[in-house]
Formats: sequence, C-alpha cells, structure tokens
Amino acid sequence: MSAVGEGEGGAPDPERPSSGQSAAGGQGSAAGKGRSQQRKQVLLRLDPAMHDALARWAADELRSTNAQIDYLLRQALKEAGRLPKEARAHPRRGRPPREG
Repeated sequence: MSAVGEGEGGAPDPERPSSGQSAAGGQGSAAGKGRSQQRKQVLLRLDPAMHDALARWAADELRSTNAQIDYLLRQALKEAGRLPKEARAHPRRGRPPREG
C-alpha cells in the first residue's frame, strides 16, 4: 500500500493534494464560491482480489487505480441518473493539447 500523497509504485499522484494544499478542500479559501474545488479524499477498504482486479483493469485502460475507480463511480452515477450537474467533467486522458 502506498503512503498518502503517492500513487502506484510510490510515484507522486497528480490527483492528490501536494504538501502545500489542504486535504480538507481548503474551506477557508473557498469563501463565496460555494463548494470547494479541491477533490475529496476517501479511505476505501477493498478485498485484495478486488483491488488486484481493479489495478489490472486500470493498467489495461492506461489509468491509475484511483482514476479507474473515479471513472467507474462516475459511470455508475450517470447510468443511475444520480450524477450531480455541478460535478466537474472527467479529466481528459493523455497529453494536454498544445498551446498556440
């Protein structure tokens, strides 16, 4: 299992707050904006076989395990008609477009 702030294999996870950011979502800095734009952190306990299956599936899709779980949850919420309208769009995969 990785330490907090690290992704698969101990590499930094771009979806987790850096040491200078609040894991609570920076409630003080979000005054007047409604909900915080920071992503929430959740401790999820999984059966080891389920985690391994998710990790393999994520690798097949060229995603991190965290991104795969996020993707699957978004799909399930969307199919159930429960995805909030204010939920941010799923980040695009791959290299960012060139500027200019």
